[in-house]
Amino acid sequence: MSNQDSSPTLQAAAAAVADGPLLPEALENLKAMLATTGSEVARASIDELVADGAWGELNDRFFRTLAFGTGGLRGRTIGRRVTRAEQGDAADGERPQHPCVGTNAMNHFNLSRATQGLVRYIRHDLQQQGLDRKPLIVLAHDTRYFSRDFAEFCAKVARENGADVALYDSHRATPQMSFAVRELNADAGIMLTASHNPSHDNGYKVNYRDGAGIIEPHASGIIAEVNAIPGEQYEPLPAEQQGGLRELGADMDNAYLQRLRSVLLQPELLQQAAGLKIVFTALHGTGGVLIPRILRELGFEVATVPEQDTPDGAFPTVKSPNPENAAALEMALNLAEQTNADLVIGTDPDCDRMGVGVRDAGGRLVLLTGNQIGSLMAWYRVRTMFDLGILTESNRDRAVLVKTFVTTNLQRAIADRHGILCLDTLTGFKYISAKLEQYEQALPPEIRGRYRQLSEEESREARLEHSKFFVFGGEESYGYLGSDFVRDKDGNAAVIMFAEVAALAKSRGLSLPELLDQIYAEYGYYLEINQSKTFEGAEGAALIRRLIDSYAANPPTEADGATVSRLRDFNKDEIFDEEGERIPREKMLMIDLADGRSMAVRPSGTEPKVKYYMFAGITPPEGGFSPGQLADAKQQAAAGLDRLWQWMQDDTARRLG
Repeated sequence: MSNQDSSPTLQAAAAAVADGPLLPEALENLKAMLATTGSEVARASIDELVADGAWGELNDRFFRTLAFGTGGLRGRTIGRRVTRAEQGDAADGERPQHPCVGTNAMNHFNLSRATQGLVRYIRHDLQQQGLDRKPLIVLAHDTRYFSRDFAEFCAKVARENGADVALYDSHRATPQMSFAVRELNADAGIMLTASHNPSHDNGYKVNYRDGAGIIEPHASGIIAEVNAIPGEQYEPLPAEQQGGLRELGADMDNAYLQRLRSVLLQPELLQQAAGLKIVFTALHGTGGVLIPRILRELGFEVATVPEQDTPDGAFPTVKSPNPENAAALEMALNLAEQTNADLVIGTDPDCDRMGVGVRDAGGRLVLLTGNQIGSLMAWYRVRTMFDLGILTESNRDRAVLVKTFVTTNLQRAIADRHGILCLDTLTGFKYISAKLEQYEQALPPEIRGRYRQLSEEESREARLEHSKFFVFGGEESYGYLGSDFVRDKDGNAAVIMFAEVAALAKSRGLSLPELLDQIYAEYGYYLEINQSKTFEGAEGAALIRRLIDSYAANPPTEADGATVSRLRDFNKDEIFDEEGERIPREKMLMIDLADGRSMAVRPSGTEPKVKYYMFAGITPPEGGFSPGQLADAKQQAAAGLDRLWQWMQDDTARRLG
């Protein structure tokens, strides 16, 4: 036994493995951290947890090492139990002085390894291209606990390992990071955020030089470099070989705002709908930096929720800072009632997701689903581009709407009716963005070389003539994009695009639900129910694996009395998209039923959840649904999906025994 293994802490941990409460993987990862860390906080925290026999906490912190998912690294930065060393000088109830210790946590140990590995990968990538220069990395962060500390720490690690860094001066939205990567021709961007996760989480999101989330082969290459680094410590390069630091602020904001205005298709609508009143909430996040400003500049009357304007990683006014959830928008809805506002809009902490509340024909405020929000914008942008002559009979074959497999097929019906391509991708906006990069690379070299400097109109003309023109893209999980100058879902742009749709409805004397019903009547009624089950910690991860493996090994042959007519196992089957491109393997099962309903099951890539999706679609008769027929279709679809969700819950319980 080595001297390290003979320490009282490791002896006690080894005994706990022998007795059963501590996982062997946790012990090995705990040893690895102790062998490589220089942090006294880490050592003291591990000693305390072992001495107290907190084996469940240790399992959660050490059962694995964080790995890249659909959004990069993501995990707890505050443990369920906070050690005395982690609490440090912070008062009880305040944010701990130090982040959660563990290989499965967001902390300096994992951030150092991730940043070292990223810099190494970029340097190797540049060398393969014959480029002899330092990598350039954009760094941004949201308002979460430790986000600014983490951003500054990552900047230090990157610079000391030979990369130049452009760091935002304070919190900014994820799409602004993506924009800056493209604007500066940087090699990568790092965003410190856990998006809409609970306050105890944080994350490390990497976008590559196209401004989009990492995909293969870069994802595997970066992970391999990170995994080759045993710990957080490293030897800084000599001073003359280290990178420089540039601060990003108002100038980059203004460049981004200028491009944001170009997502409007009919600016004159805003004047026709003068007086449209909007309540906006940033939910204590980054949306408050630019959204109220640009909405007011565009002529909207905007009120914000004062209690939620303040950046605060505790998100003290909400249980979860997720605009998908009704509770998160409750304060904004109350303010809208008090001020008789037409529209409520909320964005998540890193402002890449947007949720909305709208008034119905009776004046009641109702929330729209992510599928409904996206469909309204998709319909408006497709139809308006044809009305304006941007899309025509001669170029429609170059237009494309991109969505995920688990996003409503109403968007497919809209695309099909107008004769443009609808393309499905896996969940994760990086897959939508990857299509945009392919379309850019298909341009002639003389255009591609100056593509990022083109105006929106010039860019659109080039894509319609030589490549594919991206009309709109979105996910059911409230993420949307209607442009090409950002390569990630963009909550700032989504707010502007949706406000324009609201202005159209107001100019026609319609509520947004009435406008949506008109779309249903013409294109068909589509309903979706999205649910999830949470399984936290090491035990939860094992349950998720068990459940997903069960579906793969024993897929259902019937559901709620309906026979399975088609089954797609994305982890086993060869599946191709509408352009003939092979879909990457992913643990997702999609099941179509003979009665027209369908469902999907997949583990979340960013949260300890299993996600369930249920779909119903009813095609209208020739000439469209009458009001009575539409009401019947709504009732039929809702009843069918309610039964299907009950069946899925019962099936999950059976599979987990």
